[in-house]
Amino acid sequence: MERLTVSMERLTVQDKKIILIDSLKSRYKLQYDAIQPIPYIKDRLYCVDKVFVEGGTEIHIVEGATKEKEGPWVRVDSYNDIFTDPRVKAKRRIIEAEAGYGKSTVSLQLAYDWCNGVKDSPFEDVEILILLRLRQLNSKISIYQAIKLFLGPKDPRIKSTDIKDIIESCSSVKVLLDGYDEFPDREGATGSDVGRIITRNLFRNIDVTLTTRYPPKDYDQANTKRVRLVGFDEKARDQYIRKAVTGEDEESVSKIKRALKSNPILDALCQVPLFFVMFSHMTHEKVLFMRFNSVTEFFRYMMKCFHSHKSNKSMDRNTRPHNVTYELKFAELSKVAFEGLCGENQQLSWLKDRLCTRLGQGFLKHYIAVGILVEEEVSIVTNEQTSTTDIQTMTDVRFYHQLFCEWFASFRLVEVVAATRGASELKNVLDKVDPFNLQYLYRFACGISPAVGKRIIEYLKSRNDGDKFAILCILEQTGEVDGIKDTVRDLCSKEVDIDNDDDSKLLQRSTIQLLEIASRFDIPISCVWLYLCSPRVDESGLNLILQSGLSLSILSSLQKLEIYDYNRRLTNEELAAILSYSSQCTSLKELEFGRYFLPDTIPVGSIPTSLKSRNVKVLNDTYSDEYRRLNLQTGQWQACDEDGNLPGEEGFDERSYQESLADFNRARRN
Repeated sequence: MERLTVSMERLTVQDKKIILIDSLKSRYKLQYDAIQPIPYIKDRLYCVDKVFVEGGTEIHIVEGATKEKEGPWVRVDSYNDIFTDPRVKAKRRIIEAEAGYGKSTVSLQLAYDWCNGVKDSPFEDVEILILLRLRQLNSKISIYQAIKLFLGPKDPRIKSTDIKDIIESCSSVKVLLDGYDEFPDREGATGSDVGRIITRNLFRNIDVTLTTRYPPKDYDQANTKRVRLVGFDEKARDQYIRKAVTGEDEESVSKIKRALKSNPILDALCQVPLFFVMFSHMTHEKVLFMRFNSVTEFFRYMMKCFHSHKSNKSMDRNTRPHNVTYELKFAELSKVAFEGLCGENQQLSWLKDRLCTRLGQGFLKHYIAVGILVEEEVSIVTNEQTSTTDIQTMTDVRFYHQLFCEWFASFRLVEVVAATRGASELKNVLDKVDPFNLQYLYRFACGISPAVGKRIIEYLKSRNDGDKFAILCILEQTGEVDGIKDTVRDLCSKEVDIDNDDDSKLLQRSTIQLLEIASRFDIPISCVWLYLCSPRVDESGLNLILQSGLSLSILSSLQKLEIYDYNRRLTNEELAAILSYSSQCTSLKELEFGRYFLPDTIPVGSIPTSLKSRNVKVLNDTYSDEYRRLNLQTGQWQACDEDGNLPGEEGFDERSYQESLADFNRARRN
């Protein structure tokens, strides 16, 4: 014992640092070597570097922003730019994204880069990287105890106090805190170390990055930069298929792309990288092509795949009847999921022992085996003094993804809605279940039960903001676009607004999906009005990326596009990109820029031929109420009436033209 004490005393901080770094790298390797694209195929694991693909990454620019107008989100080329772009240079940054958009995958790719000294990585020369999954932490333990517990060596000579000394001795440290939205004390009630780090009261001079679905309520806004992940575009999808699924087998690549194109209802879902990954691998594995008419139908099929794979792999025939029972009878799990999502404090994980008591050991074991539920070690404190010996780990169980939780909760929602009597009681129940945070819970319930779905849709239509989302729920009910064509036609016969100032992201997404359905089935879209959306065209030239991060693909049946932004300036290159996008909307008759500052002269070569041949009106309504129209042949602006008409054209209004002409000439003189 005395010899061991001497040995411990002889370890220098540098010695301990080497031991800690070795432990960190071995822990991270276990994580980044265990990527599972299809959760029910547990024997097929990938290194993150073999499957990681750049999705859309945007940084928030605060220069020039005001209380009235938020600064723009700007696309960057690489996840590395999150750390190297001078516009987001800071000691604190937040990476925001919805569930399934790759926050944890980016974190693991960064861990891979650090462990392997990847050249040109911003983590290449970092001495120590700390990557913690916040859902595993307990708010009562210190950050150093958490590092020791989940990342540190088993070596008893390295204590949590040593980790503090090691970090303070390093020349360069980066910290990644993954999944703040799953942190037990995210409301900050107990004053945790994580909360102190976010507000810069701890690790003040250390570079810390937080990943989350939504920003914390309390953080150092003045010194924190924001980043967001916006999902897979066409380029990223193609890259993933080739890198992780098919290789350069063009026939297999085409098969997956055809499958997605033939399942347009899944397009929005497959912008979520996690679900596109699953769809790609499942389509590649299956000989027979599957067509899905609703998201509910796709999820039902996916759950069938989970259970059938487990049944096919099972060597014990005696367990198969139980497996079938577990697949079909899951009422208690539905209650657990519903209570977790819809309770006052959302709960997405449960202690395994308690869940086992509620669900039964055989049931729980089966759902973990098929991959629907996932086990994870979490910390607990058995004594409020929180000495190291009082901190233990226990096993938590959570759903593989929140949408899986919404799927099972939807069966309980069907029961709850069916038990209500009258619209008033229904409203009292559904007012507590926010459709804008739990959209798939509503959509699944409508797809599962037509009778309940009808009542839910009536409720949504009664809400001021529920009309468009209600149409998507109708689509889940009918399973066929034909069932909502008349509703979509009526919606598109009037101006369709996407308002970045007032519309939630779900409302914007619902609107976009309905517009794309209309375009796909040649339903005329009279006008789309983009208000404060600051659209820009992506690299492919096939999508308008809105301020919210959502994308609007080419709408072949669109007749008028109106873009309205206060005091926004476009360069010739930005304008040319929007003109090019618009030219591919083959029914377009008018493109209007409201309250925009546009270049006085447009290079003729940047004006698409198709706009010229169709004589599309390109209009600019300026701050001075000057109405002007682009001469597509010369690239020069000319005065027009308030409807964009020139002298001699049908509907021309002389009075408004003369007023506009006076403003036009005055602007030229100034």
